[in-house]
Amino acid sequence: MSRIKIAIAGKGGAGKTTICATLARLLARAGHEVVAIDGDSNPNLGPALGVTAGEGLPGFLPTSLVARRFEGPRLTESVDVVLDRFATVAPDGVRLVRMGAPEHADDGCLCSAHATVSALMADLDTEGRYVTLLDLEASPEHLSRGTARNADVLLLVAEPYFRSLEAARLQASLAAETAIGRVAVVANKCRSANDHDAIAEFCDRHRLELVGRIPFSESVLDADAAGRPLVEFDGDGAVVAAVAELADRLLPGGAAGAAEPETAAGEPIGEVV
Repeated sequence: MSRIKIAIAGKGGAGKTTICATLARLLARAGHEVVAIDGDSNPNLGPALGVTAGEGLPGFLPTSLVARRFEGPRLTESVDVVLDRFATVAPDGVRLVRMGAPEHADDGCLCSAHATVSALMADLDTEGRYVTLLDLEASPEHLSRGTARNADVLLLVAEPYFRSLEAARLQASLAAETAIGRVAVVANKCRSANDHDAIAEFCDRHRLELVGRIPFSESVLDADAAGRPLVEFDGDGAVVAAVAELADRLLPGGAAGAAEPETAAGEPIGEVV
């Protein structure tokens, strides 16, 4: 099966968490071992996956798991031990872990919490078993702190308006200074072909790869209002179908396959919509 680490970022409200949770559930259904990391200090990935506090929402990753080394933060325990101790198994077998969040006002920065996620992302690389999805904060802080430095792909979710596109452009420029191998944009909440064309034109002008297009749908809002994951609420809908197509473009050999990509290193896999 394919092994890849995908970090998902973008402006607040762009749809990162919904896309991350839907990708995680679909990839798990396709037979992948999926680790979903909530890298937001205001965590919401659990409910989007279908895990609530009353059903065993996991505690936060303790900062004592981090050893700072020359090459960057690494774990003091094996990945298997960390997942066994701190992950909750979400629907479809997704393993969910959560970055630390503030416990009190005036606690100070979350540098150590970000370092814990960075360490987990680094050590997941040595296991060769997982598809990893990292749901990031809206702030570009995850790039300045290196939280996503070990991702294979940084997926920037953009809505069809200027501020969202500018947020994606800023984060893409910062990511270009890191070792992240691929930065791609997904157009979200497109109500019309004009919306998609506007994002495509912006990406072309700034030399950004556009890897997917997800339509606007009231079902996303309705699923959230009902407190249910989108993949359960409207599993046959247009948004879930578009996320499934996105998964095929992001994973080598497609979401259901294990073949190695035929393109050269660093080149896009699959067609751009």
